[in-house]
Amino acid sequence: MSHSLSRTLFVGGAAAALIATGAPAQAQASITVPPDKIVIELATVNGSGCREGTAQVAVAPDNTAFTVTYSEYTAQIGPGAPPTAFRKNCQLNLRVHVPNGFTYAIVQADYRGFGYLQPGATGVERANYYFQGMPQTAQRTHTFSGPFNDNWQSTDKTEYADLVWAPCGEKRNFNINTELRVNPGTSSPNATSFMAMDSTDASVNTLYHLAWATCPTPKA
Repeated sequence: MSHSLSRTLFVGGAAAALIATGAPAQAQASITVPPDKIVIELATVNGSGCREGTAQVAVAPDNTAFTVTYSEYTAQIGPGAPPTAFRKNCQLNLRVHVPNGFTYAIVQADYRGFGYLQPGATGVERANYYFQGMPQTAQRTHTFSGPFNDNWQSTDKTEYADLVWAPCGEKRNFNINTELRVNPGTSSPNATSFMAMDSTDASVNTLYHLAWATCPTPKA
């Protein structure tokens, strides 16, 4: 997405949030990732920050992570910006094809983005995660204060004992909710501020790190 102000996209680390509650007793810790390639499909995409065709998912070759790349995810205020542009959100519903005998959890989420905030303005990134039919994880918020003209980044990790695992033997879609918001605060109403999480060349993406565990063998 083009902006009235020039910016430089980056390839370094970044942002997100994750909290979880309780690994199921039936999953046993495994240091070996599944040998078969996992497949992740976008089942549905909803939100002002990720209209259809502007979000892509790719799985790492070693099955330890997957990335989401956005091409039109920017919240903005200032001259020419629509009144609703100060807030953008995206809900991704992912269909994850997991090899038999394995389950997974999200152990860390890293976001990447660029922010341009006038003095007095603030930018906010929020995220939460959940498996279909299970409680949502707590929403975490990251706030950035102006003046700011740089890459924004943050990382939250979940302790292994606190991970939320996909139920063994069940097909549950995985949902990711994110939001970007720009608040003018005390900045000039005629000044432009924005928070972006988009990329036109796939160099900026959201990285979700996977933890794997083996499921118990069904009794005969």
